[in-house]
Amino acid sequence: QVRLVESGGGLVQAGGSLTLSCAVSGGSTSSINVFGWHRQAPGKQRESVAVIAKNSVTNYANSVKGRFAISRNNDKNMVYLSMIKLKPEDTAVYYCNAGNSYDNMPYWGEGTLVTVSS
Repeated sequence: QVRLVESGGGLVQAGGSLTLSCAVSGGSTSSINVFGWHRQAPGKQRESVAVIAKNSVTNYANSVKGRFAISRNNDKNMVYLSMIKLKPEDTAVYYCNAGNSYDNMPYWGEGTLVTVSS
């Protein structure tokens, strides 16, 4: 069973940066086709932020393009989300998820809270 554990969230001022980490266990990152980061803001639905395929092809939500970068390190079994120029509207719980395809990603972490103050 794949297990995902996020870390790196916290409080940051608008314009600041954070890097979130997702530790993968129960399976190697090299064997998992797709990893993603989602977020859920208070009172809003969970939304996809970024995804990365095994061949390192990435896709981003329009709201984070140019500011967020997803990456995977197969040697360390880690997935990262680097965030710069953070905005108050980026405040949310961020979740790492994984699976075999973009429409089949059943593995989820517990989330890490990012709060961006204005």
